[in-house]
Amino acid sequence: MWRTLFVAALLVLAGCATDAPGTGADADGSADHRHRALTSEDAPNRPNPWGERELTVAIDNTANESRNFRPLVADALDFWANNSTRFAGFSIGYELDPDAPNPDVVVEFVEEIESCANVSEPAGCAPYVHDSGQVSRPISIEVVGSYSNDSTRLILKHELGHTLGLNHSAGPQSVMAPSSQLSTLPRPNATDRRLPWADADFTVYLAGNDTEDTPAVREQVRRGLDYYAGGADGTVPENVSFSFVDNRSEAEVVVVFGDDLPCRTGDTGSCGRVRGIDPDGDGALERYDDLRITISGIDTPAVGWHVGYWLGYGFGFEEDPEWPAPFRNATYEQRRSDWWTER
Repeated sequence: MWRTLFVAALLVLAGCATDAPGTGADADGSADHRHRALTSEDAPNRPNPWGERELTVAIDNTANESRNFRPLVADALDFWANNSTRFAGFSIGYELDPDAPNPDVVVEFVEEIESCANVSEPAGCAPYVHDSGQVSRPISIEVVGSYSNDSTRLILKHELGHTLGLNHSAGPQSVMAPSSQLSTLPRPNATDRRLPWADADFTVYLAGNDTEDTPAVREQVRRGLDYYAGGADGTVPENVSFSFVDNRSEAEVVVVFGDDLPCRTGDTGSCGRVRGIDPDGDGALERYDDLRITISGIDTPAVGWHVGYWLGYGFGFEEDPEWPAPFRNATYEQRRSDWWTER
């Protein structure tokens, strides 16, 4: 079977500028008149915007009460305590006190970040602190709490870098780049979920040669869709629905009629491909976003069966027993019968 894995692109690591006199911010959160990176030559001459050498850091965890974020925050603080002089131009130290009553910085672990400098779905957000006028204690750093330990460390280092005045072009780029490859905590794979899609309402587009326009072929495709909309003998959720669209870019399910099969040699048969996201980086999709069914050289009475078979693949079926009965080891004749009436 033909399957395509799309590894999730990393969500944006963002910073934002505080509303201080004389500074503006562009979309990536950098002050507009200080967009260049600090260099090793000018870094030692830069004043400490905090006005003190040790900052107290507290933790506010509203994302996952069972998860201990303290070691991850400590690692990120140690990184900047050891590297602030080199990259930020001044020495800084930290005291980590999760319940500090009057901290300088609060690291907030949240389920999602509602707003951050017009960045879509940021993984973290922090103010850009370049001079003393931008320090308003306590300064808050927001971090989405669903990422893996390694990714959370990177997010924390990145956002803490903003609180030291570093923008997205500053070093070290392994930390301060505006986007990176992140992974979440382990999630159930799509094949382990009853509905491996974002929702149960599917849009469908028919593509290819002229055969998809014939009423008989369209009726066959509809047989496959209706079978699953009816629950497919209890193998899929009861609220599944399908609707045809005229724009291919709007479709989640695309049925292609053509002369070539992308999954095999020869010009007779069918193929299925799913695409989606792999946020936990385990090499398996956790959610499907697209199903493409390719049909070539199949006579019209069997089209519905082939569509129905690959719809099962799109619902995460892998082993033969998982498919509804009409799709298990069906013979040539059974594929051309009224299979949709079988229960």
